[in-house]
Amino acid sequence: MVTPAKSSTRSAATAAVKTAAKDVAPVPAKTPRTAKARATTPTGPSLRFYHSEKLREKTNTVLSALESQPGHPHHGEAIADLVTHLIEAGMDYYFLKPLKQAEVGFVAEQSARLGISGAVKLVSSVSRKFIIRMDHTQLLVVATHIRSLAVS
Repeated sequence: MVTPAKSSTRSAATAAVKTAAKDVAPVPAKTPRTAKARATTPTGPSLRFYHSEKLREKTNTVLSALESQPGHPHHGEAIADLVTHLIEAGMDYYFLKPLKQAEVGFVAEQSARLGISGAVKLVSSVSRKFIIRMDHTQLLVVATHIRSLAVS
Protein backbone atom coordinates (compact mmCIF):
# COMPACT_ATOMS: atom_id res chain seq x y z
CA MET A 1 0.00 0.00 0.00
CA VAL A 2 1.31 3.42 -0.95
CA THR A 3 1.43 5.95 1.87
CA PRO A 4 0.57 9.61 1.19
CA ALA A 5 4.20 10.65 1.77
CA LYS A 6 5.45 8.17 -0.81
CA SER A 7 2.70 9.15 -3.23
CA SER A 8 3.55 12.84 -3.04
CA THR A 9 7.24 12.05 -3.48
CA ARG A 10 6.48 9.99 -6.59
CA SER A 11 4.22 12.72 -7.96
CA ALA A 12 6.92 15.34 -7.45
CA ALA A 13 9.53 13.11 -9.09
CA THR A 14 7.23 12.37 -12.03
CA ALA A 15 6.51 16.07 -12.48
CA ALA A 16 10.23 16.87 -12.39
CA VAL A 17 10.95 14.25 -15.04
CA LYS A 18 8.12 15.55 -17.27
CA THR A 19 9.38 19.12 -16.89
CA ALA A 20 12.95 18.07 -17.69
CA ALA A 21 11.74 16.12 -20.72
CA LYS A 22 10.05 19.25 -22.09
CA ASP A 23 13.31 21.21 -21.76
CA VAL A 24 15.27 18.71 -23.86
CA ALA A 25 15.88 19.82 -27.42
CA PRO A 26 14.03 17.77 -30.03
CA VAL A 27 15.98 15.03 -31.74
CA PRO A 28 16.69 15.99 -35.35
CA ALA A 29 15.51 13.71 -38.11
CA LYS A 30 18.02 11.09 -39.19
CA THR A 31 20.17 12.04 -42.12
CA PRO A 32 20.53 9.58 -44.97
CA ARG A 33 23.50 7.23 -44.72
CA THR A 34 25.22 8.83 -47.71
CA ALA A 35 25.06 12.26 -46.08
CA LYS A 36 26.77 10.90 -42.98
CA ALA A 37 29.49 9.37 -45.11
CA ARG A 38 30.24 12.75 -46.64
CA ALA A 39 30.45 14.51 -43.28
CA THR A 40 33.49 16.70 -42.81
CA THR A 41 36.45 15.61 -40.76
CA PRO A 42 36.46 17.09 -37.25
CA THR A 43 39.06 19.76 -36.61
CA GLY A 44 39.30 19.47 -32.85
CA PRO A 45 42.08 17.98 -30.74
CA SER A 46 42.98 14.36 -31.44
CA LEU A 47 45.14 11.55 -30.15
CA ARG A 48 46.72 9.28 -32.71
CA PHE A 49 49.31 6.59 -32.36
CA TYR A 50 52.41 5.43 -34.14
CA HIS A 51 52.56 1.97 -35.61
CA SER A 52 54.98 -0.07 -37.68
CA GLU A 53 55.83 0.61 -41.29
CA LYS A 54 54.68 -2.92 -42.07
CA LEU A 55 51.21 -2.15 -40.67
CA ARG A 56 51.15 1.09 -42.68
CA GLU A 57 51.89 -0.87 -45.85
CA LYS A 58 49.18 -3.40 -45.03
CA THR A 59 46.72 -0.59 -44.36
CA ASN A 60 47.47 1.06 -47.69
CA THR A 61 47.29 -2.28 -49.54
CA VAL A 62 43.92 -3.27 -48.06
CA LEU A 63 42.35 0.16 -48.52
CA SER A 64 43.67 0.51 -52.07
CA ALA A 65 42.30 -2.93 -52.98
CA LEU A 66 38.88 -1.97 -51.60
CA GLU A 67 38.86 1.25 -53.60
CA SER A 68 40.17 -0.23 -56.86
CA GLN A 69 38.34 -3.59 -56.92
CA PRO A 70 34.77 -2.91 -55.74
CA GLY A 71 33.43 -6.31 -56.80
CA HIS A 72 35.81 -8.47 -54.77
CA PRO A 73 33.76 -10.47 -52.23
CA HIS A 74 36.30 -10.64 -49.38
CA HIS A 75 36.90 -6.95 -48.69
CA GLY A 76 34.90 -7.12 -45.46
CA GLU A 77 37.15 -9.81 -44.04
CA ALA A 78 40.29 -7.92 -45.09
CA ILE A 79 39.04 -4.69 -43.47
CA ALA A 80 38.05 -6.60 -40.31
CA ASP A 81 41.54 -8.14 -40.11
CA LEU A 82 43.10 -4.71 -40.64
CA VAL A 83 40.94 -3.19 -37.90
CA THR A 84 42.06 -5.97 -35.53
CA HIS A 85 45.73 -5.20 -36.25
CA LEU A 86 45.11 -1.47 -35.75
CA ILE A 87 43.32 -2.14 -32.44
CA GLU A 88 46.26 -4.26 -31.26
CA ALA A 89 48.77 -1.59 -32.27
CA GLY A 90 46.74 1.18 -30.65
CA MET A 91 46.26 -0.67 -27.37
CA ASP A 92 49.95 -1.47 -27.26
CA TYR A 93 50.87 2.15 -27.94
CA TYR A 94 48.42 3.73 -25.49
CA PHE A 95 48.55 1.25 -22.62
CA LEU A 96 51.49 -1.13 -22.72
CA LYS A 97 54.19 1.23 -23.93
CA PRO A 98 53.68 3.67 -21.01
CA LEU A 99 53.85 0.77 -18.55
CA LYS A 100 57.20 -0.28 -19.98
CA GLN A 101 58.45 3.30 -19.83
CA ALA A 102 57.29 3.62 -16.22
CA GLU A 103 59.10 0.38 -15.37
CA VAL A 104 56.20 -1.00 -13.34
CA GLY A 105 57.73 -4.46 -13.29
CA PHE A 106 57.38 -7.73 -15.12
CA VAL A 107 54.32 -9.01 -13.23
CA ALA A 108 52.39 -5.77 -13.65
CA GLU A 109 53.27 -5.63 -17.35
CA GLN A 110 52.19 -9.21 -17.93
CA SER A 111 48.93 -8.65 -16.03
CA ALA A 112 48.22 -5.59 -18.12
CA ARG A 113 49.14 -7.46 -21.31
CA LEU A 114 46.68 -10.22 -20.40
CA GLY A 115 43.90 -7.72 -19.72
CA ILE A 116 44.61 -5.77 -22.90
CA SER A 117 44.66 -9.00 -24.89
CA GLY A 118 41.17 -9.85 -23.62
CA ALA A 119 39.91 -6.38 -24.47
CA VAL A 120 41.39 -6.59 -27.98
CA LYS A 121 39.72 -9.96 -28.58
CA LEU A 122 36.36 -8.63 -27.42
CA VAL A 123 36.46 -5.40 -29.42
CA SER A 124 37.83 -7.19 -32.49
CA SER A 125 35.16 -9.87 -32.46
CA VAL A 126 32.36 -7.32 -32.10
CA SER A 127 33.71 -5.02 -34.82
CA ARG A 128 34.34 -7.99 -37.11
CA LYS A 129 30.69 -9.05 -36.91
CA PHE A 130 29.59 -5.64 -38.12
CA ILE A 131 32.30 -5.09 -40.71
CA ILE A 132 31.89 -8.39 -42.58
CA ARG A 133 28.17 -7.64 -43.06
CA MET A 134 28.77 -4.22 -44.60
CA ASP A 135 28.15 -3.52 -48.26
CA HIS A 136 30.77 -1.88 -50.47
CA THR A 137 29.53 1.68 -49.81
CA GLN A 138 29.71 1.17 -46.05
CA LEU A 139 33.18 -0.35 -46.30
CA LEU A 140 34.30 2.71 -48.25
CA VAL A 141 33.10 4.90 -45.38
CA VAL A 142 35.21 2.84 -42.96
CA ALA A 143 38.18 3.07 -45.34
CA THR A 144 37.77 6.84 -45.60
CA HIS A 145 37.72 7.11 -41.82
CA ILE A 146 40.87 5.01 -41.48
CA ARG A 147 42.61 7.13 -44.11
CA SER A 148 41.54 10.29 -42.25
CA LEU A 149 43.30 9.00 -39.14
CA ALA A 150 46.53 8.25 -40.99
CA VAL A 151 49.08 11.02 -40.91
CA SER A 152 52.10 10.76 -43.18
